[in-house]
Amino acid sequence: MDFDYRKLKGKIKEIFDTQDAFAKALGISNVTLSAKLNNKTEFSQKEIDKASDLLNIEKEEIPNYFFTKQEAEF
Repeated sequence: MDFDYRKLKGKIKEIFDTQDAFAKALGISNVTLSAKLNNKTEFSQKEIDKASDLLNIEKEEIPNYFFTKQEAEF
């Protein structure tokens, strides 16, 4: 199942300006972050928790950023 990370990408741009700066703050490489945002690998629970802290995402808003299913394209 693929997730739609457009809202998360927007929040990263808003707070950190670049994905590279966010990846460094999160403690992962830019390549690893890119793989996660492109549904090649999954975010761990610890990464989601740390990312939500870094991006000032309220706990009840986490599903909107990390678990929105990507709509099927036909």
